[in-house]
Formats: sequence, C-alpha cells, structure tokens
Amino acid sequence: MWLIVIAVAAVGIIYAIHRSSHRITLQGVVIRQDSDPDKQSPISGAQIMAISGSAKGSAHSDPSGFFSLTLPEGFRRRRSVSLQVRLTGYRPVDINESIGKLYVIQMQPTAIAKPAEPDRHPPILISNVRIRYSVKTTTELDVGSEVKPFQVRNTGNVPCNGSDPCSPDGRWKAADVSKVLDAGSGNEFRNARVACIAGPCPFTKIENEPTEGGRLLNVVARAWSDSATFLVEAEVVHPMISDLVRESYPVIFGPTLSFSLPGTAEGPSIEADVNGQAIVFPLGPDLLLTWAKCTQGISRDGSKMYRCELKPGYGFK
Repeated sequence: MWLIVIAVAAVGIIYAIHRSSHRITLQGVVIRQDSDPDKQSPISGAQIMAISGSAKGSAHSDPSGFFSLTLPEGFRRRRSVSLQVRLTGYRPVDINESIGKLYVIQMQPTAIAKPAEPDRHPPILISNVRIRYSVKTTTELDVGSEVKPFQVRNTGNVPCNGSDPCSPDGRWKAADVSKVLDAGSGNEFRNARVACIAGPCPFTKIENEPTEGGRLLNVVARAWSDSATFLVEAEVVHPMISDLVRESYPVIFGPTLSFSLPGTAEGPSIEADVNGQAIVFPLGPDLLLTWAKCTQGISRDGSKMYRCELKPGYGFK
C-alpha cells in the first residue's frame, strides 16, 4: 500500500515538473498605429488577453509598451492563440496568431482629429519647447586638514608567550595604540593616510586602514620592537547639498512630445513659446497642461518617461 502511495506521489511530482518546464511565455509590444515609424509611440496600460478554448491568460503593457504573458497549461497542445487588446481611447484589436513569435500590436485611437479650418480657427502654436528639472548635488567646501602624530610605546625583544598582542610571527610582545580624529560637526575626512615616521618602522604595522567619508577617523597601529612614532593626516571638507537646475529638449513627432528624466529628477516643468509668448508650465504630480495630455511611466533602469499629446486646437511649430 505504501509503495502505491509513494509511486503516485512521485508521478505527481514528475508531472508538475514537466508542466512547469513546458510553460509558454508570450512577449510583445503595443504601439500606436502610424505609417511613419517615428510616430509609432509605445502604448502603456493596454490589456492583452490570450484565449485558446477555455484557457485564458492576461497582462498589461508597461510604459515602453512591452508585455509578457505566461500561458496556462491549456495552451501547450495548441499551435495558435487569439489575442484581444483593449484600452480606453483606442479601437479594440483582435488577432489570431501562432505561438512562438514576437508580437507587435498596433492600436488606432478612436478619436481622429479633424483638420482645423485655417481661416476661421487657426491652431495655437507651441514652439521652442524645453524641459527644466532639478537634481540634488553635493559640493564640498575645503575646511582645512588634520595632522596628528602619535606614539606606540613598546620594549623590543620581549617574548610574546602567547599574550596578545604579538608580532605577526607570534614571537615578540607588541603594543597597539588607537588614535581617533574628529572632523567636527557637519564635516568629513577625505584622503586619509597614516605612516610610521620614526623608530624601528620595519617592525610596525597599521592594523586597520583609515576609512574616509565620515566625521570620525580611527587608526590602529602596532609595534613589536622599540617605540615608534606615527603620523596620521587627512583633508577636512564640509559637504553641502544643493539643487542643480538642468535643461533638456524633448523629441517631437507629429502631435506627440516625448522626453525622459533621471529617476532623481525633481520639479519638472515645460517651457514653451505659446503663439510667440514664453510661458513656464510646471507639470506637478497630476501632469496637467492646458495644451496637452501627458502620461508618465518608469522604465526598467528607474528613469522617468513622459509622453504628451496635443489637445485639439494646438499644433507644434
């Protein structure tokens, strides 16, 4: 009886491993339909539904338009899959494709802008578009330097007899001295170094290399012959964090404006000439613009991706 139970369990495990190793993943991208490749911008948030008989799987496109969809067990025995792509503001897409390819799905907006009447309603022109943002940067004010001599007192040629500290070979009695330097409130050490400058320096050792980047600097030196003198030196700086304002330019294809910013960027705004008048438009957390509808996504490297599409009645110059 137990042998039957064990055999059934083993078969179940093998079947589960077999299923896992044969799972199928579909990968593709959802983009805007346009005959001009430069205007085939990625579409974020589209729902992709894969259907084959009673088996279903779904995923959403990311800011770059990419989607990855792992198919359930029911897809393994079929050679094709039906894909349904849906997103508000775009016409639905239904396709039947074979399994095992990269899927490029193009979606067409439901609202097609009507040509403006040039005489009665000329478009408001947006030109000379720039992107401004700030990033935190650290500058260092040189405060001075710290120089401190210290001595390690010891008597040479005294057997260690296992009483720590000893010389590196364990034969001779040694002595350790720790020296701590303080850079002061708000200051940090840079380029720290320590060296033996007097006494039997060949019979000495720096037990820990001085670290920098903080207010305190700790040095431990050892001597296993007669007394030796050491010197520790470092520059002292005062770090200051400030906002660095930077400017970049977007890419404009047709009615769409696209740009990306570092993940650390703060306070982005768009500067543009509206019918010849220079105006600054802070984006804010809601990405509100009077002349365009904007969306934001986060790429895989953490950078921020922005895409703004002109509203009716506006045009890029």
